[in-house]
Amino acid sequence: MITNVNSRLGRRFDIFIQILIVLSMIAFAVETIPNLHPKTVIFLKIFDVVCIAVFTIEYILRIYFSSSKLSYIFSFYGIIDLLAILPFYIAIGVDLRSLRAFRVFRIFRVLKLVRYNKALTRFKTAAVEAKEEVILFLFITAILLYLSAVGIYYFEHEVQPEKFKSIFHSLWWSISTLTTVGYGDIYPITTGGKLFTFCILIVGLGIVTVPAGIVAAALSKATKINKK
Repeated sequence: MITNVNSRLGRRFDIFIQILIVLSMIAFAVETIPNLHPKTVIFLKIFDVVCIAVFTIEYILRIYFSSSKLSYIFSFYGIIDLLAILPFYIAIGVDLRSLRAFRVFRIFRVLKLVRYNKALTRFKTAAVEAKEEVILFLFITAILLYLSAVGIYYFEHEVQPEKFKSIFHSLWWSISTLTTVGYGDIYPITTGGKLFTFCILIVGLGIVTVPAGIVAAALSKATKINKK
């Protein structure tokens, strides 16, 4: 049963969905590249339809196999699953396919099966203790980079097409902004883009400080374990 991640079928199905999600996000970003070959555009559209079909079948199956259907539908994952397919069926003028990125959190159902062995040194013990938090942090950072690139692309592409040519070009702005470096080579000029940048800068402060806190807490815990 696909809802049972502990089963072989469930694990394989989850891994397949994760791969498809990543590929669909890459395809979504590729679509924004200017002057694509017509055959490439057709391929990307067909691939998106295939992804939507798979995600729709997955959503229906998860509802069908869920012991409490309403609980799943209104749960965090249920809402994200719905948002991943809803933009395809409802023409609302804004492309929300980037919300699929949140579905990558499901991969932690598989990672929970991994058992971490205790080490003899403080450094290795700290690394093991903080590994899950670091992995989670890296995934969240990657998702924030992607979403910030999507956001600034839609705010600035029309007024600055030479700087924000595509989502891939916008990723450079996302990296420099989230890391609070701010090279100043590309920056927003629209009101919406400036407000969006302000929000990203606030989030960027957390991006810089969180890893240091995770490592410090892990080393402190490892020291206490070794003393005992």
